[in-house]
Amino acid sequence: MLSGSRLAIDRALENFLAAAYNELTTIDSQLTSIGGALSEFLIGGKRLRPLFAIAGFLGAGGSPDDEGIYKAAVSLELLQACALIHDDMMDGSDTRRGAPSMHRRFERSHRERHGVGDSESFGHATALLIGDLALVWSTQALNLSGLSLTQLQAVNPIFDIMRVELMAGQYLDMHGGSRNEMTIDDALKIATYKSGKYTIERPLHFGAALSGAGEDFLPIYTEYGIPLGIAFQMRDDLLGVFGDSSVTGKPAGDDLIEGKRTALIAYAQQNLATNELNEFVKLFGQKSLTLDEINALRELIQRSGAVDFIEKLIEEKTILALSAIKDPKISRSGREFLSELAIKATQRSA
Repeated sequence: MLSGSRLAIDRALENFLAAAYNELTTIDSQLTSIGGALSEFLIGGKRLRPLFAIAGFLGAGGSPDDEGIYKAAVSLELLQACALIHDDMMDGSDTRRGAPSMHRRFERSHRERHGVGDSESFGHATALLIGDLALVWSTQALNLSGLSLTQLQAVNPIFDIMRVELMAGQYLDMHGGSRNEMTIDDALKIATYKSGKYTIERPLHFGAALSGAGEDFLPIYTEYGIPLGIAFQMRDDLLGVFGDSSVTGKPAGDDLIEGKRTALIAYAQQNLATNELNEFVKLFGQKSLTLDEINALRELIQRSGAVDFIEKLIEEKTILALSAIKDPKISRSGREFLSELAIKATQRSA
């Protein structure tokens, strides 16, 4: 079911992008580069948010033969593209999925063609606009998906609050990076809004709304979505520190270089000895970290017990999520799909 749904989402996304690209480039041929860059950016990705929307739809009694749900779910992948492009700019990330991040791509393009003005500023401004374009296209994809007026009226409030929560989570994450320290509870709240709601809970609500399910489905999906979303983000946090760059597509120890204040980091700082904490604080968030210094930070995190704490948290949250979908209101096929997605979200290397 997972692979078939992924193919259907990819097909719907390709069809939407082809039409949107053609519409954009009729304005001016100079827009070919940004339309092409966004289309290329969308080739990769795990498609988790659309997949959770499909699972929410099927679990609430929707038919897998309904093509409209796949077209509608494309909007969530476009929203994710907006978030990632802007996130890379805010974090100063040079790469995404093993390729130059969007702002670096257009910075290099400006430099190579000897454009007038500052190449870095041009790259950031262009990436900002491309991220905004992805946001606009996400709404367009939903409106052009062939949904009935009743379906659109049901899903639009969920899509609206999802976007609000995403922006809120992004700001809380950015603001957290400006603080000297953060509690584990604060880090988990950011994980809930940046990932738990946006990645899993709201896409499930999105799918349930399109199926015509009553509001009694939403609390069930929340009980599954929030803990699993936190587990998903905790896995992401571990990969941001210990992930293999050839698999993640990001530099080794990227979160250590960026100074990301996650639950992993919060636990480490609270449990390191004073001399170890001083060493950690001296290196953490330094943009010019060497591999030896990254490894020193990794060792301190390991020594603090933070990795074991996060792994246990992932396991506990995943068990909570899987318990929630035992509810008999969820269809058998939906339950199987949600179980499969839980594994995909939490047991991954990228």
